[in-house]
Amino acid sequence: MKPDYQPAILAPAGNRAAFLATLAAGADAVYCGLKSMSARMEAKNFSMEELAQLTQMAHDRKVKVYVTVNALLKPDELDRVGRLIDSLQRHVHPDALIVQDLGVVALARQAGFDGEIHLSTLANVTFPKSLGFIARILAVDRVVVPRELSIDEIKAMADACPKTLGLEAFIHGALCYGVSGRCYWSSYMGGKSGLRGRCVQPCRRHYRQGDQKGRGDQKGHSDRIARSFSCQDFSVDVLVKILGQVKKVLAWKIEGRKKGPHYVYYTVTAYRMLRDRGNDARIKRDALDLLAQSLGRETTHYQFLPQRLQKPIDTRRQTASGLFMGKVQGPVKNPCVVVRQALLPGDVLRVGYEDEAGHTICRVTRFVPKKGRYPLNLGGRKTPTPGAPVFLTDRREKALEEMMAAVEASAGPLSPLVPSGFKAALPEPLKKSRRPVEVRVSRTPSRASGRNVVGVWLSETVAVNLDKSAANDLWIWLPPVLWPDDEARVAGLLRQCLENGARQFMLNTPWQMALFNRPKGLSLWAGPFCNSANALCLETLKALGFSGAFVSPELGEADILALCRQTPLPLGIVLSGNWPLCISRTLADDIQLRVPFDSPRGEQAWADQHGPDYWVFPNWRLDITEKRTILQQAGIQMFAHLDEPVPPAVTLKNRPGLWNWKIGLR
Repeated sequence: MKPDYQPAILAPAGNRAAFLATLAAGADAVYCGLKSMSARMEAKNFSMEELAQLTQMAHDRKVKVYVTVNALLKPDELDRVGRLIDSLQRHVHPDALIVQDLGVVALARQAGFDGEIHLSTLANVTFPKSLGFIARILAVDRVVVPRELSIDEIKAMADACPKTLGLEAFIHGALCYGVSGRCYWSSYMGGKSGLRGRCVQPCRRHYRQGDQKGRGDQKGHSDRIARSFSCQDFSVDVLVKILGQVKKVLAWKIEGRKKGPHYVYYTVTAYRMLRDRGNDARIKRDALDLLAQSLGRETTHYQFLPQRLQKPIDTRRQTASGLFMGKVQGPVKNPCVVVRQALLPGDVLRVGYEDEAGHTICRVTRFVPKKGRYPLNLGGRKTPTPGAPVFLTDRREKALEEMMAAVEASAGPLSPLVPSGFKAALPEPLKKSRRPVEVRVSRTPSRASGRNVVGVWLSETVAVNLDKSAANDLWIWLPPVLWPDDEARVAGLLRQCLENGARQFMLNTPWQMALFNRPKGLSLWAGPFCNSANALCLETLKALGFSGAFVSPELGEADILALCRQTPLPLGIVLSGNWPLCISRTLADDIQLRVPFDSPRGEQAWADQHGPDYWVFPNWRLDITEKRTILQQAGIQMFAHLDEPVPPAVTLKNRPGLWNWKIGLR
C-alpha cells in the first residue's frame, strides 16, 4: 500500500544520456535546462526539439519534467526569454519552471505558462517568515531551500510554509563555498557570473595564506598552500529518514547537471532504496555502496545535523570531482596509475586538477583489475605530473547502456517547432526628476558630511546606540543572508530601530519585506544583493512595496544605461567600496580571519565575520566613481559607497575597480 506522503526523487539531467538514465533509474521527476538561460551553462543542455521529445517520454512514464530558466536576465533579454517560455508552453509542456529572477516570474505570467513556478535556491529564500510573504504576494508553487540548512531549520521552514506552497531540499551533490545567489567571485574576476551559469570556480583553486617568504603571519601561523575554499560533496545519505518526516518537503533534489549517466543512475537508485526500504539494514548498506561508487567527491553531512556539524572543507582530502583511483607513478616517459578499483573499457579518467600543469582527460581502452597497472600513454599530448591524482569521472557499464537503450527505443520523432512571436510587455518607465542622494555605508554609525547621507549595516551596536534625533535620516542596511535561527534576532533589532525613529531601510533580499508587515511612512529599497537587472524584475519589486531598487553591481555599462531608460522605480547603484567576492556560512580551519591570502595569479583577499556569516573581500575596491556623471544623467537617484574595516595586514591595491563596466556581464 502506497504511503500518504512520499517525497519525489528529483534527478538532474544535463545531456540526453543523463536524461535516459534518470528514466531508467525510476526517478519521479527530472530537471534540466535549455541551451541558454540556465544556471548550468557549462552542461550540454537541450534544444527545444530534443526537450519536447524527451519530455513526452518522461510523461509517458508518469515522470515530471522541470525546466530551469534560472539565469539572471539582462534588460535586452526579456523578449528572447519570453519567446523561450512561450515555446516551452506550446511544444514541451513542462510541469514546472525553476527560476531565480523575478522578471522570469512576470514573463511566465505574460506568456500564459500554466505549469508550476519554483523559486530556485539562487533566489535566496532562507528564513521562515519569508514563505508566507512569497505565497501571498508572489503566488509561486515551490521554494528550493538552501543546502546550508540543518534539519531543524528545514523543519522551521516547513512549519511556516502555507498550504499553497511546497518546499524542495537538496540531498546530494556538489557544494558551493558561497551561499547560492551570494557568490560574485567568478564574475568579479572576469565577468563570468555564477548567476548566469558561467562560474569558472575560483573557489576550487589553491590559495596561500601567510608571509610569501614562508615566515608565517603575524599570529605565528606558518605559510600554507591549500584548496581552502574547495568543498566536499553534500550527502544526506541515511539521514533522509529524518528528512522524510518533514511532509512539506515535496521533493528530494540531487545536484549534478554536469554529471554523466552513471552518477545519475547510481544516486537515484540509492535514494529510492533509502526512501522505500531504508529500514532494511542490507538495503541501507547496498545504497551507501552505490553512493560511494557514484563518482562524486568525498561527502559530508555539512550542517544537516545541528548537534554534529561537519565542515565541508578538509584540505587534507581530495576535492576534485570523481572517484579517486590512485596517483601517477613511474618514469616521466612511461607514466601509469595503479588503480584502487577495477577499470572498464570506456571509463573516463581525469589526471590531475584542472588548474594544474599536466591536467588531461583520457578514456580507458581495456579492462584493468583492482590494483592493476594502467599506462597513461597520452600520445604525446601531455605529460602527467608524477604524483598527480587520477580520478574516475564517468563510466558506461554494459547493463546501464542496455537499460538506456531500452528507454531510448520508446522515443517519438522530433517535431518541427513553430517560431514564437512573443514580445514582453514592459512597465511604464519612471520620470526621473529628483536630485541624487549619496550614501556612505559602514559597520558603525558616523555623522553625515557634506552631501553624503549615512548608511550603516544592522547590528546590535547600531540598534542600541541609535540616536533618535538622527535616526530619521539614517539608512539601515539589512544583511544579504538571513538564516532561520537568526530571524528572531534580526526582527528584534528592526523593531528597536523603528521604535527609535529609523524610517529608511535597504533590504538585501526581496523577502525581507516580510519583516516589516508593509508599514506606512517607511522608505524600503531593494539593495544591491537583490541582483535586480531588468525592468520586469523592478516592476515586481514595485508591486511588492519597494520604493526604489539598486541595480545589480554585476551589470556592464550598456545594461545599466538600458535599465535606467526602462525602470519603473528610482534606481541606486554601488559607486565604490569593498564588495565581497562571496558570503559563506563556513570557513576552513586553516584560514585565519583578517589575514590576507593569495591566489595562484597573485590576487589577494581576506575573510572576515559579520553576524553568523563569513565575507570574503578582494584587496581592491569596486570603483566606478569616474562614471558618476554618466550615471546621474541616466537617472540614477542614489549612489552608495561601501566601507569595510580593512585589516592592518591587508594593503589595498591601486587597480581599476570597474568590474564588468567595460566587458559586460556574461
